[in-house]
Amino acid sequence: MLEVRGLRKVYDSHGRRVEAIGELSFSVPDGQFLCVVGPSGCGKTTLLRCIAGLLPPTAGTIEVEGVPVTGPPPGLAVVFQEYGRSLFPWLRVRDNVELPLRSAGVPRERRRRLVDEALEAVGLAGTHRAYPWQLSGGMQQRVAIARAVAYQPRVLLMDEPFAAVDAQTRSELEDLIRSVWRRLGVTLLFVTHDIDEAVYLAERVIVLSAAPTRVMEDLEIDLPADRDQLVTRGDPRFTELRAHVYAQIQKAKHHTEEAS
Repeated sequence: MLEVRGLRKVYDSHGRRVEAIGELSFSVPDGQFLCVVGPSGCGKTTLLRCIAGLLPPTAGTIEVEGVPVTGPPPGLAVVFQEYGRSLFPWLRVRDNVELPLRSAGVPRERRRRLVDEALEAVGLAGTHRAYPWQLSGGMQQRVAIARAVAYQPRVLLMDEPFAAVDAQTRSELEDLIRSVWRRLGVTLLFVTHDIDEAVYLAERVIVLSAAPTRVMEDLEIDLPADRDQLVTRGDPRFTELRAHVYAQIQKAKHHTEEAS
């Protein structure tokens, strides 16, 4: 479903050349939940923006369903960390969710059905007439997720989407996104700095090195498919996987400090 080959990204700014992504290659099969983790500043968001067609790579190729990415691909949706900036405060919840469907020319009745289904899927069936500013942060992020879900993407990219909410809301949203992923069968690439979150959510975790970024490890998460915040996080295998990923990220950080 998603193929990244030899991806490099170099920024030239004020005579300074910064190699954000050294060389990345990986693939994501149809329907997989993949989390990407790494040290701060390693280029996780840059990678996601390149995949989304929002940022041109310096070298390498990205393909979604076998089609090279040269701009935002059809069938791909993105949920950003700063949900407040991605929602239009003057539009009601229903209108915010419906917006990309309108842009795509989806007929009115089908738009209505898709919006209703998406809001129900994220637990917001009764809020369609509210404005985003009337909702809590967690509910606003649910609106952003509903908008992506209503678009019926084949590939969903999420850039640290729960970083700005409290711990309890974060746990609820983690379970919500796994439920939505299993219900839709979407291919999901989830960028996070939270190791526990990555191990809890994913079927597979890619650990990135510090910039210039490369893949340090590609790790299968062999936890049961049914996840529970108490049972899963209390599983000795969860603790083992978490410790392993943490050690890899610390290793990447130390390599950066030694190089500087």
